Amino acid sequence: MAIDWRTEDPGLPVHFGQCSNGEYDPEPVTVVRREMAEIALTEVDRAMARTAMSRRHFLRSASALAICLIAVDQAVSAARGLKPGGFYPFDPTSRLDTEAARAALGPPAWVFDVQGHLLEYDLDPSTRGNWFWGSQFPQARCEDEDDPRACFATNHFLEELFIRSDTTMVALSGLPINPEGSPLSNELMEETRQLVVALSGDERVVVNALVLPQTAPVQSVLDEMSRTVAEHRVAGWKTFTHFPEGMGWWLDDHDPNLPQVGDRLLEHLVAIGTPILFCHKGLSNNTRFGSPMDVGPAAARHPGVSFVIYHSGFEVGTREGPYTDATANLGVNRLIASLRQAGIRPGSNVYAELGSTWWHLLRRPDEAAHVIGKLLLAFGEDNILWGTDSIFYGSPQGQIEAFRAFQIPRAMREEFGYAELTDRAKAKILGWNAARLYDIEPITQPVGFTTEDLELARIEHPVPTRPWGPTTRREVREFRLHHQGWP
Repeated sequence: MAIDWRTEDPGLPVHFGQCSNGEYDPEPVTVVRREMAEIALTEVDRAMARTAMSRRHFLRSASALAICLIAVDQAVSAARGLKPGGFYPFDPTSRLDTEAARAALGPPAWVFDVQGHLLEYDLDPSTRGNWFWGSQFPQARCEDEDDPRACFATNHFLEELFIRSDTTMVALSGLPINPEGSPLSNELMEETRQLVVALSGDERVVVNALVLPQTAPVQSVLDEMSRTVAEHRVAGWKTFTHFPEGMGWWLDDHDPNLPQVGDRLLEHLVAIGTPILFCHKGLSNNTRFGSPMDVGPAAARHPGVSFVIYHSGFEVGTREGPYTDATANLGVNRLIASLRQAGIRPGSNVYAELGSTWWHLLRRPDEAAHVIGKLLLAFGEDNILWGTDSIFYGSPQGQIEAFRAFQIPRAMREEFGYAELTDRAKAKILGWNAARLYDIEPITQPVGFTTEDLELARIEHPVPTRPWGPTTRREVREFRLHHQGWP
């Protein structure tokens, strides 16, 4: 039965259950995570008893978000023996006072999401009703589509990004799906860009086209890249060193027994005038070629290329802490170690990106403080980019607001030498850094809405805060098998 978004309880604005974007096994729900959810639900019920708002409207308010983030802070602080209120410093009155809650979020800032994905299927009526990987997701039951595959289409993606969040610009980025029949091909991304230009009159969507240089004779791949740039407006390129499975390679070509395609790819990016490479590193279940060990040497050898490291080397099952020599081979530290060893300094030609990484860490704020703190030290506030991996996690608004509210506690800054995460740094990360990287004029206003209109629109269109990605290991396996590789 279709979900009626207008009458159903949309759920808490922070998701406390499991989810994956299909590239990794979902992490188990811990005792601390369950405690967060229990605190949040109890406090929402308590607040609801003292307000005149409907439950649906209250759960879309800044106070509901404050309740959830306070619950995260309290549960983690209690478990780690920390003073509460250091990560999400909301005033207690925020539970009922939406103005106090908004004040803790800091000044509004426009958002440029550098990692967005949609899925546009061929809706052949003869195949309607056949199994497809999206069939197990709640979004497949959207009320206004006869074919559930259409629930993942361009219009729904744009609605989630541009209507139900503060995002004003987005980069569509290729997925690790076999190109033949892909629901997110380079051509589809270009069509989406043109559609948004027609609707809004401006360039709100940029395209990071997919390139897999090891899957065919390298010269033919380079020739195809040149053709793509000639025919489409390509802003950057997306690649994977660990996909397809069994065809791993390295950006720096350090292993002579593997395809020697890294240097040729990077040289060609400069030659065709699109010298920005977005490389997936991390979220690989710790597979060998998902490691960012090759990033530093490649960046040092190719200073004319900007390297954006999707996910920043983060692995779901790795607990993040301070950078040490003993932990240099784990998680985000692997990326930092690679840069240090290659002499890459903050503000150079390597950028860290937060897609999926922040979605996990906003509920693990002690680890978030270490990750953001380490990235500020290693990359600088000018070289960290905002991304969300959105469509799989639904509207990114909760992630955006949690990031605006987040702080690295003073005690951790003093102990580990981390910089303060200021409003200025957050504004750079959320948008300005990406505009500078792409060298484009930022679009800071919503599509056809003022900021106030957009907030009202999100209340009137209350999509549940369920994630869209697979939520169990079985669903992830089905997702991968359907696309003959990682989705």
